[in-house]
Amino acid sequence: MRYTFDPPGVIKSFFGEWKWNTTNGRLLLTFDDGPLPNNTISILDELEKYNLKALFFCVGNNIEKSTDLVKDILNRGHEIGNHTLNHQIITKLSASEINTEIDTVNRIMIDKYNYKVNYFRPPHGRFGIGTKKIMADRELTNVLWSLLTKDYKNDIKVVKFAVRNYLKRDSIIVLHDSLRSKDIILDSIKFIIDYANEAGFEFGVPSECLK
Repeated sequence: MRYTFDPPGVIKSFFGEWKWNTTNGRLLLTFDDGPLPNNTISILDELEKYNLKALFFCVGNNIEKSTDLVKDILNRGHEIGNHTLNHQIITKLSASEINTEIDTVNRIMIDKYNYKVNYFRPPHGRFGIGTKKIMADRELTNVLWSLLTKDYKNDIKVVKFAVRNYLKRDSIIVLHDSLRSKDIILDSIKFIIDYANEAGFEFGVPSECLK
């Protein structure tokens, strides 16, 4: 069960060029799949209460449909990463399809928001040997995680179990800006922050955590 929350060390070591943990000993909050109306704003407001900055791995189609939300994420000092155009598992795609899925998102962010994307997270954490070249060609950093909260199960008890058992000082934490986790996302954020504070852990900003 452990490895469904925190990937095994042998995998992290074999793919050591990816970011599995922060490099500055601070916690990093990340949110996958958004932005979404009536969801992203609530997350942003909750983070603002604690003056925390996060990394939002956004899906290209959602970016195109939610211009104001993308601007709000950036204006509040958060960062945006590439989560493909259509939330596709890249190991199941052809080379040309992978190019489209990744490059379209990067281009949208440059053209519409004058924002250069620096980080990528493959949907469902699925990647292959060839992902290294894909990242290098685009000057992207592949960011995985050391704590998958499974908030998408929409059960706060699962999130609490994950945090209590697997949160470490340098964890990259995955939450979801998604309808599947909408009912518990604010409680999940609050619990993580409260638990981290009690443990004496500190949160960092993406650019510092991922150096």
